[in-house]
Amino acid sequence: MKILGVDSSGLVASVAVVEDGNLLAEYTVNYKKTHSQTLLPMLDEIRRMTELDLESIDAIAVAAGPGSFTGLRIGAATVKGLGLALEKPIVAVPTVDGLAYQMWGASAYICPLMDARRKQTYTGLYRFENGEFVVEHSQCVVSIEEIIELVNQQSAPVVFLGDGVPVFAEDIERLCRVPYQFAPAHRSKQSAAAVAALGCEYYKRGETVLAEDFRPEYLRLSQAERERLEKEKKES
Repeated sequence: MKILGVDSSGLVASVAVVEDGNLLAEYTVNYKKTHSQTLLPMLDEIRRMTELDLESIDAIAVAAGPGSFTGLRIGAATVKGLGLALEKPIVAVPTVDGLAYQMWGASAYICPLMDARRKQTYTGLYRFENGEFVVEHSQCVVSIEEIIELVNQQSAPVVFLGDGVPVFAEDIERLCRVPYQFAPAHRSKQSAAAVAALGCEYYKRGETVLAEDFRPEYLRLSQAERERLEKEKKES
């Protein structure tokens, strides 16, 4: 089984290939460039360096949201185009699940935090039990106070990761009543390798969609859509 993974849900752009439990390649960049500039060149470099025949992949796993609206749309357009051209299915991996999966085997609860702006976070709560990935609370968009209250209810240690950690670090220190840690740099941001690895599990269960049917999961309306609805409400 060979899965191509793509994650453009945040500032990080990441592409990876996982084959039969083996990470063949991963190219990750966390720099001030748009994903439209980076994703395809990164994929082409991986293809060249590993002599990868794209026809040989079984599916394309993608961080399907939530996250940056622009990043998700660029990622969706990229994988849909590849899927259609190669006639390969898409595996939609929830972004927050992919983040949490990087901490495979952790004994603590895992709480990814993505900065959703407007004092909110894209988050969830996860753990591993006997080698199984357990979704304790599925991904959602809530205030930092709400997710930390949920963490406190577990009465167990937790590890936080994601680009929301520096944003909410003071809130965590103030509100968290259980032992906590922050993930190290190499596990703190999105990873296409984690998306591909988790995508392998979904693929085994037959959880795929046709490329033409894939849509990102935003969890909330974009700012432009919210402003339009507010304007229409005022005018009505």
